[in-house]
Amino acid sequence: MTFRYLARALMALAILNLVLLVPLWVRFGEPTAHWLALEALVLAGLMIVLPTVARIVWLRWLIIVIVMLGLLLGLGNAATQLTFGRSLNLYLDTPLLRSVLDLLTGNLGLLPALLAVLGGVVVIGLLVGFLAWALRTLQGMERNRVSVALGAVLLIVGSGLAVAEFTHSRLLTMARTPLLNTWYFQVDQWLETRRAHREFAARMERVPAPAREMPGLVGKNVLLVFVESYGVSALFDERYAGVVRPRLDAMAERFEQAGLSVASGTLDSPVRGGQSWLAHATALSGQWIDNSLWYRLMLASERATLVDDFRASGHRTHAVMPAITLAWPEGEAYGFEDIHAADDFDYAGPALNWVTMPDQYTLHFLQQRILEPAESPIFAQAALVSSHAPWTPVIPVLAWEDVGDGSVFQRWENAGEAPEVLWQDVERVRDQYALALDYALHTSASWAERYVDEQTLLILLGDHQSAPLITGEDASAGVPVHVISGDAALVAPFLARGFVPGTVPVKEASPPGMDQLRRWLHEDFAHPVDSERRR
Repeated sequence: MTFRYLARALMALAILNLVLLVPLWVRFGEPTAHWLALEALVLAGLMIVLPTVARIVWLRWLIIVIVMLGLLLGLGNAATQLTFGRSLNLYLDTPLLRSVLDLLTGNLGLLPALLAVLGGVVVIGLLVGFLAWALRTLQGMERNRVSVALGAVLLIVGSGLAVAEFTHSRLLTMARTPLLNTWYFQVDQWLETRRAHREFAARMERVPAPAREMPGLVGKNVLLVFVESYGVSALFDERYAGVVRPRLDAMAERFEQAGLSVASGTLDSPVRGGQSWLAHATALSGQWIDNSLWYRLMLASERATLVDDFRASGHRTHAVMPAITLAWPEGEAYGFEDIHAADDFDYAGPALNWVTMPDQYTLHFLQQRILEPAESPIFAQAALVSSHAPWTPVIPVLAWEDVGDGSVFQRWENAGEAPEVLWQDVERVRDQYALALDYALHTSASWAERYVDEQTLLILLGDHQSAPLITGEDASAGVPVHVISGDAALVAPFLARGFVPGTVPVKEASPPGMDQLRRWLHEDFAHPVDSERRR
């Protein structure tokens, strides 16, 4: 075997090794800690020792398909971990591809998003080309004792180390089996999720949880308002507490001056980093919904939700969803009587990157177009989205009488840095997150101070923690919950459940899940609040 053949074989082995390790490096960022993929040794040895190229061309392309799918799954897992703080599950996450494209388009614009997708396709094509060259090179080596012996050594050593790795006996600290681990994990998840799917579907049929009237809230407006990416890290992580805690203190003072009672606590969200609709579904249904499959099963079932409970209690039910820009059949499945998606707001201002309209306009619309004209009490689920990534621009809170049709926000159409510029600096991204959340809380507090009265119960809560990029890998799933009303008797049941007076909840290691909210409302308001309790 000549030096030229040996050099080409080593380069081919290096290409195989690099392609297999990329997902690990993206996920953990430690290329020096694991720089050998044992599958690269196995595949290189296999290509060298197998017979004539003409008889095994199909095998080369089969290996390329397996490796490339493993690469995409590995990168998808890394992205899911960094974004949502959990592993990729093909059985559950395939429907999210559309959401990813929508997010790219919203943050970057249609043309840059298409260019990004095209760039990804080009990179994949180049990698396929490199892999094809590498495998063809290894297959085409001169067949003599030296090359066959080399191939046999690579195959035997790589296989032996891989078996040891799978039996939890790692012999080389720098070696991993990324391709085998990825495929094994996804197949195992697929089988386990199918089993859980059947169990969940059976449970939904077995426990229908019918609608329940809540006389204690008859005649009251009940508003369930989610604040995007508002997690407990914003309160207890020193990177954000310096901005958010003073805002919460100011909220408490303003509420006290306005004669409002407020109690705060923490609930665990079923998701982190995104998929807000799963948090909404969990709160509304009283069922833990942490993936898209459970979500679809819940909506397709006969299980009642808070929407049904409040309709049974005499409320008109509204969904106020400014981020919904496409058809939303889920709203009808919930049974909302009025659905206000982005195009229903008559908003005359600009979109601010992904954010279709500022939170102040959403709350202004809720007050002017839903609450004030209402002829019956209202139950509304509303989503505030100004604290959604990319957190630029962050705009000021205006006087409420200036909001109008939203055209006043035109001046901020091109304000702030472009997302692709801001996101080159992680620390500045974190700063912007805190400022965007401060805006959402400031707006909510200003609105509550002005409009919440003794006939209103406002439950203001986070939908989920932000992505691990913001919170860190080990952050909890907790979100703050603020219960606000001009009637102290409506807040009292939450204090009895461990909430504390004011706007800063106690830091809890294991808070109750968001799925408990519906049960609490049933238990606390299933009977009229007596006169003694209202004093």
